[in-house]
Amino acid sequence: MLDAAALDQIFRLARTHNAFSGEVTDAQLRAIWDLTKYGPTTGNAQPARIVFVRSAEAKARLKPCLSAGNVDKTMNAPVTAIIAYDIEFYELLPRLFPHNPAIKNAYVGAEKKQHVETTALRNGTLQGAYFIIAARALGIDTGPMSGFNNAALDQAFFAGTTWKSNFLCNLGRGDPSKIFPRNPRLDFDEACRIV
Repeated sequence: MLDAAALDQIFRLARTHNAFSGEVTDAQLRAIWDLTKYGPTTGNAQPARIVFVRSAEAKARLKPCLSAGNVDKTMNAPVTAIIAYDIEFYELLPRLFPHNPAIKNAYVGAEKKQHVETTALRNGTLQGAYFIIAARALGIDTGPMSGFNNAALDQAFFAGTTWKSNFLCNLGRGDPSKIFPRNPRLDFDEACRIV
């Protein structure tokens, strides 16, 4: 079991940050992925795809896609991760699930389009959560958010591909003076049942 300090860092004291400084290195970005990739997904599908936006040119493409309230914090973050998913994730299943390569057939065909979309979004979102936990575990603060135009972002970054955006996550050293007070959380008995 992780000790209390580790649990605090990942969950209890971790916050969604709104202002960032510092640097996030390529080695740190690789380390985040090297932890993220081990989280479970359906049939080891791993549909998440991540674009790390750091350059001025890439930030200029991202900026018009953002809601007004997310512009400053995103433009000032050292890196913004576009957490996306590939709707053709199943093409890699013979390699990723080698003990049953025929699993790919569960996703092939026009009649399976909704199944593909649901599986990609669900598992890509799971991987996005693993990504946040991995970043926090490595000492990198996160600012996951919606508040952007998915269609515009997909056009700016994924035109001509099978990738679709899910959410954004700013990365860096968070400024604790710029966070809101922690909002309430549901108690066990409000959110859970043991049957």
